[in-house]
Amino acid sequence: MSFKVPEQFRVTTGRMASDSSYGNNGAFRVKAGTNSTVWFNVIASDGMKWEHVSVSLPHRAPTWAEMCLMKSLFWDDEDCVVQYHPPERDYVNFHPYCLHLWRPVDAVFPRPPKWMVG
Repeated sequence: MSFKVPEQFRVTTGRMASDSSYGNNGAFRVKAGTNSTVWFNVIASDGMKWEHVSVSLPHRAPTWAEMCLMKSLFWDDEDCVVQYHPPERDYVNFHPYCLHLWRPVDAVFPRPPKWMVG
């Protein structure tokens, strides 16, 4: 199991700039595919015992398939990550078209049997 960042997409200039010395923390501009014109704004971090990736687009939320692409870029195939739906009193919405992926560093998520998920 491994959290990683796609260095080829790291933002290295401007207000959100970072370099590989930041490890798994920084901003990334990720293109959806070789023939795509869609670029995702991604922020990754691995502090406070959580691995986290936020994914946003300017005019719509990412699709399931697009979030699967992000999961595959930042984690291994066998890693389990989640999107949380917290209690409404804990909602925070800084961007209407931003979704998040999370994984705890020192815990394993309980999961239902796979036949119940798909």
